[in-house]
Amino acid sequence: MEEQFTLLSEQLSGELFWDEKMRLLYSTDASAYREMPLAVAYPKDKQDLLLLIKFAKENKTSLIPRTAGTSLAGQVVGKGIVVDVSKYFTEILEVNESESWVRVQPGVIRDELNMFLKPYQLYFGPETSTANRAMIGGMVGNNSCGSNSLIYGSAREHTLEVQALLSDGSEVVFKALSFDEFDSKCRQQDLEGKIYQQIRSILSNFQNQVEIRENFPKPSIHRRNTGYAVDMLLETDPFTAGTEPFNFCKLICGSEGTLAFITEIKLHVNPLPINPSGLLCVHFHSLEDALKGNLIILKHRPLVSELMDHYILECTKNNLEQSKNRFFVDGEPAAILIAEYDGKDQEEILARVKLVEEDLLAHGLGYHFPLVLGEDKKKVWNLRKAGLGLLSNVPGDDKPVAVIEDTAVDVEDLPSYINDFNQILKKYNLYAVHYAHAATGELHLRPIINLKTEEGNKLFREIATEIAHLVKKYRGSLSGEHGDGRLRGEFIPLMIGDHNYKLLKDIKNTWDPEGIFNPGKIVDTPGMNTFLRYEPGQKERQIKTVFRYPNQTVLQHAEQCNGSGDCRKTHLSGGTMCPSYMATKNEKDTTRARANILREMLTHSDKANPFDHVEIKEVMDLCLSCKACKSECPSSVDMAKLKAEFLQGYYDSHGVPFRSRMIGHVDSMTELMQPIAGLYNLVVGNKFTGDIVKNILGFAPNRNIPKIAFTTLRKWFQQKDKPFSGNKTAVKSVYFFCDEFTNFNDVEIGKKAILLLEKLGYEVLMVPHAFSGRALLSKGLLRDAKKLANKNVEIFKNRLNADTKLVSVEPSTILTFRDEYVDLVDEHLITDAERIAPLALTIEEYIWEEYLSGNISSTQFVNQEEQILLHGHCQQKAWGLMPIVSKVLEIPANYKVKNIPSGCCGMAGSFGYEKEHYDISMKIGELVLFPTVREKSDSTLVAAPGASCRHQIMDGTGVASEHPVEILYKALK
Repeated sequence: MEEQFTLLSEQLSGELFWDEKMRLLYSTDASAYREMPLAVAYPKDKQDLLLLIKFAKENKTSLIPRTAGTSLAGQVVGKGIVVDVSKYFTEILEVNESESWVRVQPGVIRDELNMFLKPYQLYFGPETSTANRAMIGGMVGNNSCGSNSLIYGSAREHTLEVQALLSDGSEVVFKALSFDEFDSKCRQQDLEGKIYQQIRSILSNFQNQVEIRENFPKPSIHRRNTGYAVDMLLETDPFTAGTEPFNFCKLICGSEGTLAFITEIKLHVNPLPINPSGLLCVHFHSLEDALKGNLIILKHRPLVSELMDHYILECTKNNLEQSKNRFFVDGEPAAILIAEYDGKDQEEILARVKLVEEDLLAHGLGYHFPLVLGEDKKKVWNLRKAGLGLLSNVPGDDKPVAVIEDTAVDVEDLPSYINDFNQILKKYNLYAVHYAHAATGELHLRPIINLKTEEGNKLFREIATEIAHLVKKYRGSLSGEHGDGRLRGEFIPLMIGDHNYKLLKDIKNTWDPEGIFNPGKIVDTPGMNTFLRYEPGQKERQIKTVFRYPNQTVLQHAEQCNGSGDCRKTHLSGGTMCPSYMATKNEKDTTRARANILREMLTHSDKANPFDHVEIKEVMDLCLSCKACKSECPSSVDMAKLKAEFLQGYYDSHGVPFRSRMIGHVDSMTELMQPIAGLYNLVVGNKFTGDIVKNILGFAPNRNIPKIAFTTLRKWFQQKDKPFSGNKTAVKSVYFFCDEFTNFNDVEIGKKAILLLEKLGYEVLMVPHAFSGRALLSKGLLRDAKKLANKNVEIFKNRLNADTKLVSVEPSTILTFRDEYVDLVDEHLITDAERIAPLALTIEEYIWEEYLSGNISSTQFVNQEEQILLHGHCQQKAWGLMPIVSKVLEIPANYKVKNIPSGCCGMAGSFGYEKEHYDISMKIGELVLFPTVREKSDSTLVAAPGASCRHQIMDGTGVASEHPVEILYKALK
């Protein structure tokens, strides 16, 4: 279809891709499914969608609507053209305060909609765990809800109108209709008229009414997403007297893009909640107790009741980001219920939760009842929301699998149902993870299965079938909120009966007779254990790597990405992952895409060197190696590590490019230039000769190449007086890691750091050591970096202990001891590397430790007021160290720090210098960092611990920023 795609591409205002790389990136979502699409389209407007519909009809193919691609049942996997509206269909079109509605395009992100609505004191209620990247179109297509569905219900309850394109290209508006309006629609002689005529014929038939009411899930189950919602439409006027008006939106919600292509959505919004609330986090000794306790909690009318079992809680211990959110967990609970209660003030909240606690204790349920208030509530919810991703963060091929994880039953039936459920799993010697929406009878239950094996594939289907029969026994819904998709579609006849299933097929065939819209979902679904990511029985090849991947292979580490799309949040949601996606909004530039392309190539490559694929290189190109994914990705996929591994492997086949070699060895190159620093600075600082140098290196002409100091920090240190060399006693001795950037470029900062420590009473020691290897790591020269890592661990292994630590002012260099060195050094040095890793500290960490020990005091600093804006280094953020930097800068009594809510600055070592990356680097800076710095008052200081961050701030704003040690040194009395 090359010729047809070329012609279509020329007609579209947006973009069309049909190369293998893009097709691979869109062959999966957040589910277990994989199928190669024909092409990927980014439509810009409605006209593009009409062209795509016309093309699909003429070429007998299909369109697969997609927003964030976080669907868990394979809804956006298929062999047609994936139509991604997440890039251009992102406008909030209209808001009406008096009537409490908002009109949006389908690519608007749920959380960002609420940011927009906040000044209007309005709020869109349904909240998925993916709300910071999930889009309204996907939420409507899937009828999403979330943890607060007890109060707000699902997307269906809030969808007032939908503008859409039907399969013949006609434009329609679905909304609430009076009897006369409904009758008028039925008289139309077009496709829109046919769909109204058909639904009238179906729902007016008495036998159909009986079948629907008897065989669809219980109406008391709020979360029911099984098939098309004809049971909901039946309970509207004109089919049931005295009910709400007929509205096809009820059918569109949960239809998974199989009936029409949505272009606009009008949503009902609620008043913004104004009452404060608290989270009662009830700890239980058993899951059974928690399910009984849930019924008692519900008697007291909570806003939310969410469950986390011990398996989820165990996963949170080893995640950098989530381990900090466990502050409320006491002991080793088998399960925790998070129940939210509000009140007019804190006193009323306390009174309400006291009654709940007393009621639970009276029934012998619960052993710890912490109440979490204020800002700390976010930490609890972040812990709960991370559950899905954390489940994938398990080494090896056995993973908690989304197979029967979305069942919903009447909440009164939940304890019995879960007991029966676990008895079934016990037959297979399996245990399921239990978490999520206890309040509404839906727990996300994931048995641990290896889908790479024939046995696992068979088990996948057997369990799905057996649990489907169990759900039918309780007249529950096989899907509560995640939809049918590829996973549950084939069980719909069982769940609602063959008669009702035929009605659904008739609806699909009337709306979409040629099967243009997302075929194979809800009706005519392929077998649920076909088109999986993993071929049953596939053998994993042995891939030689430089890094170690503890308890797993490099491929398994890439496979930790389950596709949940946390890397698709924008700068408005905060955090750092993923800087390039925040700037481009291209799926190709997500951490997920990079993991996907690695998984595909490492699994299916027929080359001797599986890293030898230009497709991986292209997708990796805009990875800034910021390390945010290591902490912010719930699955802890370390893409910086994987990128470095890939680059080394790629170089093995193609050689090391000149620029990469120069940048990687910047330490030794700078060392060579240092004796002629004056001449060097003149050459790189002069526009004419500087431009020549930049051109040779492939650097952007707008960048300023860092100057070299006239003397090195090490030389200065050797020549300076040592205040503790005589009889004077120091508080402690501390080793200073004289990294390559501080030694040659930022010498003045190094001096201030050493003098600061000495004036605070510390003996600073410096020994000959190797450079850090940070640049080598960033450029993938891992074998060279390994040599430096070995040297440094050998040098410091017998020098560091609990009382004598190693510090540095450059976060990226000192953190190599904590991060890369542990997985890079030779086998015989692993134990030493692991032992000294926690003893290698950023200077801010060290000062804070000593402050908490009472060895440093605010009285050693001035009392004058100072306002400081702080931009954090990415790797400090990845290790959760930025709160410490803020606290250290506030040790002087009247120093006040405000953290800039920026992610990566965009420089990322050499990335922002490179000619082809300059524009994207500056675009990242413009998201948050540059505007914030430009708006500051003249008297406000800007602090940035990272050398590359300080360069980026200067290049982007003309403002000079300081290292925290410079600010503290000036603040000394």
